Amino acid sequence: MNKHTKVALFVAPVLIVLGYILSDIYVETKAYEDKVVQLLPIDNCDIINKSCVLEADDLQVSIYDENGTTFINSTFQLTKATLFLVDEHGMATGVKLQMHDNPFYWKHETQLRQFIANKGQQYKLRLIAEIKGGKYISEFYSKTL
Repeated sequence: MNKHTKVALFVAPVLIVLGYILSDIYVETKAYEDKVVQLLPIDNCDIINKSCVLEADDLQVSIYDENGTTFINSTFQLTKATLFLVDEHGMATGVKLQMHDNPFYWKHETQLRQFIANKGQQYKLRLIAEIKGGKYISEFYSKTL
C-alpha cells in the first residue's frame, strides 16, 4: 500500500464526520429563518364539536373548545400560539395561548363558545402558530353543524 492510499484511508472518515456535522448545522440554521406558511382548513371547521383541523405540509393543528377553554394541539412542537377572535366589524381580539402539558398542546379560556352561539352559523377566527422561525397563519370560519 502506497502513502497516498494510507492518507486517503485516514482522511476519508474525518471528512465524512465533518461533513455530517456541518450539514446538521446548516439545516438547523435554515430552520430558524423567518418564513410564513398558510394553514388551510381540511374540511368545515366546527370548533364546538371538535372537528376543526388546519394543515400545511406535514403540520396539522386541531382546534376545539371545551366549557369555555379553547385548546390547540399540533403535530409539531409549537414555540407560541395566538388565536384571534374577529367580530363582525373586522376587529380582532388576540388571545395568547399557554402551553398545556407540553409544546404540542396549548390552551386558554376564551369567549369563543359564547361568540359562536350569539353569531349563529359561523364566526371568523385567525390563528398564528410559531415553530422556531416559521409562522403558520390561518384565517378561517368556525361553523356549527
